[in-house]
Amino acid sequence: MTENIKMIKAVYEGMDAKLIKVKEVVGRPLTYTEKILYSHLWESPTHELERGKNYVDLSPDRVAMQDATAQMALLQFMHAGRNTTAVPTTVHCDHLIQAKVGAVDDLNRAKDENKEVFDFLESVSKKYGIGFWKPGAGIIHQVVLENYAFPGGMMIGTDSHTPNAGGLGMIAIGVGGADAVDVMAGMPWELKWPKVIGVKLTGKLSGWTSAKDVILKVAGILTVKGGTGAIVEYFGEGAESLSCTGKGTICNMGAEIGATTSVFGFDKKMADYLRSTDRDDVAELAEKYAALLKADDEVYADPENFYDQVIEINLDELEPHLNGPFTPDLAWPVSKMKEAVKENDYPEKVSVALIGSCTNSSYEDIDRAASIARQALAKGLKAKSQFTITPGSEQVRATIERDGQLRTLTEFGGVVLANACGPCIGMWKRMDIETGEKNTIVTSFNRNFAKRNDGNPQTLAFVASPEMTTAIAAAGVLTFNPETDGLENEVGEKVKLDAPVGDELPSKGFDKGDVGYIPPSSEGKDVEVIVKKDSERLQLLEKFEAWDGNDYEDLALLLKAKGKCTTDHISMAGPWLRFRGHLDNISNNMFLGAINAFSDRPGEVKNQFTGETKMVHEVAREYKAKGVGWIVVGDENYGEGSSREHAAMEPRHLGGKAIIVKSFARIHETNLKKQGMLPLTFANPSDYDKIHEDDKLSIIGLTNLTPGKPLTLVIKHSDGSVTDAVLNHTFNENQIKWFEAGSALNLISEQNK
Repeated sequence: MTENIKMIKAVYEGMDAKLIKVKEVVGRPLTYTEKILYSHLWESPTHELERGKNYVDLSPDRVAMQDATAQMALLQFMHAGRNTTAVPTTVHCDHLIQAKVGAVDDLNRAKDENKEVFDFLESVSKKYGIGFWKPGAGIIHQVVLENYAFPGGMMIGTDSHTPNAGGLGMIAIGVGGADAVDVMAGMPWELKWPKVIGVKLTGKLSGWTSAKDVILKVAGILTVKGGTGAIVEYFGEGAESLSCTGKGTICNMGAEIGATTSVFGFDKKMADYLRSTDRDDVAELAEKYAALLKADDEVYADPENFYDQVIEINLDELEPHLNGPFTPDLAWPVSKMKEAVKENDYPEKVSVALIGSCTNSSYEDIDRAASIARQALAKGLKAKSQFTITPGSEQVRATIERDGQLRTLTEFGGVVLANACGPCIGMWKRMDIETGEKNTIVTSFNRNFAKRNDGNPQTLAFVASPEMTTAIAAAGVLTFNPETDGLENEVGEKVKLDAPVGDELPSKGFDKGDVGYIPPSSEGKDVEVIVKKDSERLQLLEKFEAWDGNDYEDLALLLKAKGKCTTDHISMAGPWLRFRGHLDNISNNMFLGAINAFSDRPGEVKNQFTGETKMVHEVAREYKAKGVGWIVVGDENYGEGSSREHAAMEPRHLGGKAIIVKSFARIHETNLKKQGMLPLTFANPSDYDKIHEDDKLSIIGLTNLTPGKPLTLVIKHSDGSVTDAVLNHTFNENQIKWFEAGSALNLISEQNK
């Protein structure tokens, strides 16, 4: 029986009843996206919600977290005052395994290097009833598709490619750890009601074209920003012809067009996949409620009246694509690559070809790639480029080992990497080139930004399907078009590769292999969470202090940031990944990338008391030691980018009281509120210019903090002059309680007592 089958059944029964009432309110047919969203509202709607404008509270069915992001999320959740999570939750150890020489050695090394992190995640999962997937079990998104995704459900996950589950008809959205904590703690999750882009697929894939080429084509149409604030909903006969895992590939890479998520309506291919992965009970339920698990017929008949934008792609005419370099929306049909290489001076030789990842590691993907390798071997060809294979899960790995594809791919010249993210997220110890050496790689991954895969800004990465990547590995050059070009084999003969073939699902069923899964338990009350006191990577959190009930007076100005200040400027990633579970250590990266408006230098500020210029975190620590609170002043759209909660927690931890800017990125503004900070905006943006380097700042009106009522900033200059500025805020009544309690978690903890 499927884990959480009772919950899934309740979702369908509730969806059926809720949508009857929703249609009475809305008074029109619904897209599939709207059916899922409306049926997951925290409270029943009283009016039709306006796309792109209204903010809503939602009630997701489950949460999934990967090992890098789960650390801080679970350290926070430990303060929620709950014995178990409010919704089914899983942790997946896939990000901390570096690819270097091969699966076995790499996995063993990662287990040793990251032992304390894995031990912590396993113990905290056992304590709070969380399912735990051990290192090597697989990549979070592939494991979710195989075990947890279900049509009509809603999930949030602490990874941007969570939308992969849309391939099984689920609204699955990538979020920051703070959002995951809210849902695990039993709170609603906030989202701006999205626009809906419809993509109508007609025809059927054939030859060298694959599901990957659909999203590569869509990326070329919409660009990296075209899906922002929208959910992309695929439909049409072409959609129904795609395998379930092919649909997952398309939804996974929808993150590259900025989409909130992507989704397909339920169909036979999904039912087949559910049954193949031992979820017959879910398949039967979905078939029973099939009418709910797609858009209404009127929507499909007249899509322009129901979607904000409609794109139509004829799969009969679709050509294989290579997208890149440096951006996933630079879309090249394979037939244009010779011209592209010549015009742009791309290195023609392909140094490494990589297949697999969470995007393209299904049985079908590997079987089609293996069919290319098999015929290449038969025709006297082997890989001319380095060639790697990253299985998406232990289940896929064990099955392709049993069925022979893995042997074929290794005979072709491939090296099998661990069932983990590896080179796709930059966890790749590359030894064939020097950093700074210009070279070309081709991958079946999802992202190809500069330095993404190997840290080398001169690596040009192109994204393609696994079968196209394998064919290019055989040729060794980026200009190879398998539809038209031949290759010379080891004895000098001219040979041509035939189009790939492959089974969508294994005829013998899946071999689960060494699953590496510890299921959730309700008996974890006495489990001790493992965190060493002297650990450099993990640190138990202490509750932030509650507000003392007074206005903030004579606070120091820590930093006046100039221009763009994203969450990466506030809390850098990269080498700081190892400290994601240690708030004090990772706080040493605070504002490293922020530009000081007074010096135009990044990461340095002046201590108002000593006159010394030091790194931002050093001065913040000195202020905190003196008992002096501080303020940061910023520019437009402060905090855009990743929803990383560290960018809000670090300032709070080091003594920050308020962030005052011209405007905020919404998610970061909310994250600051959750941590007990005051995110405030200048009512007159030009008041930003009033702030001088040695100013003392007071925030007046906190004793009567009320929704919609401005506060006053009193600015005391070093020459003795004083000026004021009006500050706006967006706190609602409940968020004011977060501030008063010291953080949202403090309030939750009190309520859960």
